[in-house]
Amino acid sequence: MSMNRREFLTTAIASAGAAVMAERLGAAGASPDPYELVPLGKTGLKVTRVGFGTGMRGGGRQTNLTRMGMEKATALLKFGYERGIRLFDMADMYGTHPFVAAALKGLPREKLVYVSKIWVRPGGIPEKERPDADVLVDRFRKELDTDYIDLLLIHCMTDADWTDKQKRQMDIMANLKAKGIIKAHGVSVHSLAALKAAAESPWVDSVHARINPYGVAMDGKPEDVVPVLKKFREAGKGVVGMKIIGEGRFRDSDQQRDESVKYVLGLGCVDTLIIGFEKTEEIVDFENRVRKALAAASPVPARSEAAA
Repeated sequence: MSMNRREFLTTAIASAGAAVMAERLGAAGASPDPYELVPLGKTGLKVTRVGFGTGMRGGGRQTNLTRMGMEKATALLKFGYERGIRLFDMADMYGTHPFVAAALKGLPREKLVYVSKIWVRPGGIPEKERPDADVLVDRFRKELDTDYIDLLLIHCMTDADWTDKQKRQMDIMANLKAKGIIKAHGVSVHSLAALKAAAESPWVDSVHARINPYGVAMDGKPEDVVPVLKKFREAGKGVVGMKIIGEGRFRDSDQQRDESVKYVLGLGCVDTLIIGFEKTEEIVDFENRVRKALAAASPVPARSEAAA
């Protein structure tokens, strides 16, 4: 049976990704563990390979997670922690700070990595006011019942000149980092132009970027996005991969989910994968796919560093 062009490219991409992943994991002596702790670039943070994204269908401080209600949402978050997840991705726009705080209350804070994002654009949150980052972080810390935020991002930048427009917030965040109130700062991007600007900015410690082999819910074609992500790696910046499951569009396709996991892990420039889990079965399913991809590329059977 003949392949169409998309099928051929997808197969080629997956094969190349597997080869790169095998070389990278072999050199690093990494284990086939989805919850192994890995460096987030040179931020000094160590994150699990798989993180819990809380922003699925988010806006106005609501997401699919918050719509479950506190009891179901916290149970799901706790389940993620019990499986091994230590990276939790939030944002002011999502309204998920209190949910994560309730789910993880009493657990060792130093073992957790909290990511949040400030919203500076029109819409997105109920208020018209856009307070500065230091004011927002004070509120975030209260909502999360924590002294510090591990990684703080400017949320959803699309302009090529966002580093000029957001200079005030960037300076404030740099000051918060100097004081230890945040550990690292960066940006989540929603355009190729903004991604390229982030790659060139010395201020960016880490980026949230959309990546999968199909170009679904991304900022451009994979062949255009990947070279930019490799610039982040070369500069020692962290790279957090989003939309690995195409914002849920690959949910019903085993082949697409497997190929996307293999592809992104095989790029050699994405540190961790953030997934918007909505069911316990999705957590187990995804970890198994990651484990399978890592095991195929690495003969090491056990954890090199525990996430416990």
